[in-house]
Amino acid sequence: MRTALLQSSGRPGSIVENLKVLDEAAGRAAAAGAGLIVTSEMFLTGYAIGDDIARLAEPADGESADAIAEIATRHGVAVAYGYPEREAARHEDEGAPADGGARVFNSVQLISADGARLANYRKTHLFGCFEHDHFTPGDQPVVQAELDGLRVGLMICYDVEFPENVRAHALAGTDLLLVPTAQMHPFQFVAESVVPVRAFENQMYIAYVNRTGPEGEFEFVGLSTLAGPDGVARTRAGRGEELVLADADPVRLAASREANPYLKDRRPGLYGSLV
Repeated sequence: MRTALLQSSGRPGSIVENLKVLDEAAGRAAAAGAGLIVTSEMFLTGYAIGDDIARLAEPADGESADAIAEIATRHGVAVAYGYPEREAARHEDEGAPADGGARVFNSVQLISADGARLANYRKTHLFGCFEHDHFTPGDQPVVQAELDGLRVGLMICYDVEFPENVRAHALAGTDLLLVPTAQMHPFQFVAESVVPVRAFENQMYIAYVNRTGPEGEFEFVGLSTLAGPDGVARTRAGRGEELVLADADPVRLAASREANPYLKDRRPGLYGSLV
């Protein structure tokens, strides 16, 4: 499946403008034969926007989800997009915040080319004070959907830096792991080195899609990549805004899994102390 990586920070603070950016990029991706386009983390609203995160947050079935479903359908391309998800308000005895407000998650949603909402994932590992101040961590580590013959998994940024997380996806049969990202300086080694290693040791494709440029207190480093099960980057963006494409090939993946013994040679009985 040809996969397009939209390396862009969009227009922080403006959902309307970010939908326009996504619409234009989805058109270019579809024209290039892509079946899927993946955005960066928090693409819908912007990342470093402070309290506007809660103000702009939407439920998974909100107006922006409908707008993105229309974009996906019109261009005939599936879309995975990062956004702040506002949970429907709950009663206090169900774990609602003490102030009665709804929880907000750092989420990614996958919408099919026919507009169906296939899967929604909430970031499980929050990074730094900024994220802990604005988000509630999710508690479901493996979220998957079937798309064009591939089992697609969802994850966000810091999550991929925990080997247990990605191994859980490998054991659940994920073929292509989508990782919207807000990777900042000086951690570019994650994009350059960690992600290709994760793809190799877990025998899967990983689409790691970053923001770019200065935003608030952060400087995002780009370097989005789609890494293959051989540990080789099939495509690699630079530091600026860019749309890059590469193929996640199920035939090549099956051959790689047959040749690589990592998952077959595991001895889970030795690993109990890890948990």
